[in-house]
Parts: sequence; C-alpha cells; structure tokens
Amino acid sequence: MASRSRDARVSKARAEISMTEPRPAEDVSGRLETAIAAAEQAGQRLLALRDSGRWPEPARLGDVADQAADAFLQGFLRARHPDDAVLSEETEDAAGRLSRRCVWIVDPLDGTREYRAGREDWAVHVGLAIDGQAVLGAVALPAMQALLAGICLPGHTRLDVRGSRKLGPDRDTGGWPLRLAVSRSHTPAWIERFAGALGRTELVPSGSVGCKVSLLLFGLADVYVHKPGLKEWDTCAPEAVARAAGWAVCRFDGGAQRYNRPDPRNDEVVVCRPQLRDRVLAALAAHAPTDR
Repeated sequence: MASRSRDARVSKARAEISMTEPRPAEDVSGRLETAIAAAEQAGQRLLALRDSGRWPEPARLGDVADQAADAFLQGFLRARHPDDAVLSEETEDAAGRLSRRCVWIVDPLDGTREYRAGREDWAVHVGLAIDGQAVLGAVALPAMQALLAGICLPGHTRLDVRGSRKLGPDRDTGGWPLRLAVSRSHTPAWIERFAGALGRTELVPSGSVGCKVSLLLFGLADVYVHKPGLKEWDTCAPEAVARAAGWAVCRFDGGAQRYNRPDPRNDEVVVCRPQLRDRVLAALAAHAPTDR
C-alpha cells in the first residue's frame, strides 16, 4: 500500500510539472514559423496600404492601418492555432486568455506615428508567451526590408535574421561611448541623468520598441531602457528576439518579465549587452523614477 501511495504521489508531481513546462521544441518551432509568416505578411500589407495613397490624412491612415493589420493577424493566428489565445493592442481584451497556456501577444503596428509620417522606424510584433514567459517572437521591419525572429527557450535557442540587415558584431564597450536607444518623440529628463551615470553616452533616437531593440541587434546601440507607458504587446516579441540573440532582458530591479497578466501593462524594460547589465541596473536604481 505504501509503495502504491508513493507511486501515486510521484505521478501527481509529474503531472503538475508537465502543466508548467513549455511545450516540446518541435511545437514551438512550428509556432515560430507561424509568427514569421504572420509578421511578414502583415508588414507587406501595411506597406501596400500606405503606398496606395487612398488615405492622405495621417490620422485616418493610422487608424485604417491599425485595424487592417489586426484583422489579418487575428485571422491568421486563430486559423492555424485555434486553441491558443490572442492578446492584441487593437482588439478588446477577453478574460478567457488567462486560462490558456499559449497566448499570442501582438502589436499589429508598433510605431503608428512613424508609419503615417512615411518613416521607416515602425514594426509588426508577433510574440508568443507560454505559462507567462515570452518564448518566441517575430519583429518585422517592413520599411527597412528586414525581419528578426527567435526562440529563447533554454536548450532550444534559435535566431533568424532575414532581409537587408545583418547582426552587428560583438562590441567591446570599454573606452567607447555607450549608445542608448531612445524615443524619437519624447525623452524624459531622467534618461539624461541615467545616461550621465553611465559615463560617456550617445543617444540614438528611433520610433517603435521593436525598432529600438533592432538597433541593438544590428550593432547600432548598446542599451535600451523604458519607463513608463508600455504594454505586453510592446515588449513580448522584441524580448524573445533579444534573448534569442544573447542580450540581457529584464525589469529595472533585475527581475524577469511576466506575460498574460490580467492587466497587460508592462511599464518597464531593460535590454542591454550582458556585460553591461549590472552597470545599467545600478544607474537605474539611482536615477529612474520609482512610480509608474
């Protein structure tokens, strides 16, 4: 009887573990291909819509583009993975996603202001969280003719870079100014204090969270920090891609990001070269705002 009781406890423990472990690598790899195709095709549709000239008013163009890209992504993802949930910036949230293990977290058009102004620093984000962790993502940069995608599961890391851009080389940050990716439209005062604490720095402005993270991977910047105002769809796909490329990603206190929460706010993010992590977190502790 004792042996059977012990076996029952072991079986229960294994079942509990299986409910919290990510799905097999093959399943995640298939979903990465879905993410790549979805982001790439949505991006091409956005380019064609902007080039059509049918909506000359910038505000109207932005609204039409947001909704068109969202409708495409919703249909694309749900048709291929009907058991997964979808959390999107442009669709009313549904509480049912909280009970799903696999949740697509998408921003159909990250950088609407840049898109409608005819700029190239905007992106399409398609990320996937499993059990609250970002495990894969695709960041399409259609106007730059580039796409970054990756899986960041331990033991199964994959990075895919497509199009006209290449990954930047590893950079020795000693003796050189650190390059900070910052918002093109608004840089808060605390960023200047943070930059000063890091030493010699250069600010590299850009729109879109996905574009800022891409600057790092393309070798054009070394650090990106942001607070407040972000949501899960801003950071999920860029985080997965950055981690797949070996960059450090965390919150301002060094903790891990969590996804598929009831409130999808994700007000702070740090992405930097791994060797800079402790230095960046120390500077943030001294100069970043403590409230949302």
